[in-house]
Amino acid sequence: MAAIWLEKLRAAQKTCIIQDGRRKIHFTFSDGLELAEEYDINSEELVLRKWRKKSTLGNVGKWEIEVGEQTTPVNFEAEGLIESNVNPVFIRKDTKTHFMWRIRNLPYPLDNYKVTAKPEENQIIISTANKKYYKKFGIPDLSRCGLPLQQEPIEIAHANNTLLVSYKKPSAILDMEKKLQQELKKLKATKDGDVDCTPS
Repeated sequence: MAAIWLEKLRAAQKTCIIQDGRRKIHFTFSDGLELAEEYDINSEELVLRKWRKKSTLGNVGKWEIEVGEQTTPVNFEAEGLIESNVNPVFIRKDTKTHFMWRIRNLPYPLDNYKVTAKPEENQIIISTANKKYYKKFGIPDLSRCGLPLQQEPIEIAHANNTLLVSYKKPSAILDMEKKLQQELKKLKATKDGDVDCTPS
């Protein structure tokens, strides 16, 4: 399944640009689905991944962030809401070897948290003994590659009011990501603007 997903990425129409120390890749799939990824030029770590799909009426939808966080300011007047700066903030920021999530504004000690894998649901659940926080989330990378979710790769840590949850990447994911990086390096990139890159 990992090989199938890699082939789908290879077959997609790709555009690339180098900007602000990042390699930015835009994928357009045959079904109209769009994927945008940004990698740090030096470390090659994934900084941002977001998806956009067309609605049933063919309109272009909003970008949905999978990895990283929104860098452009949100227009709260247009959105009609203001997020409290004390609420927990859930963000995924991966490393080369781990999927990683940071949940800010969680001041409770480490022994208060329980992080459980639910393979039958393809979900990880974070809960607290004091019942102050609950979060259920999946790892789309595993689902796309047909890999099972397991408890063993999960590790947690807590520092500076932030809970860190990490999941060691399976060897199949590491291998696929290495091959993808080799493909992306072959793309002709520009520092001035977008240029179409033909799939390898």
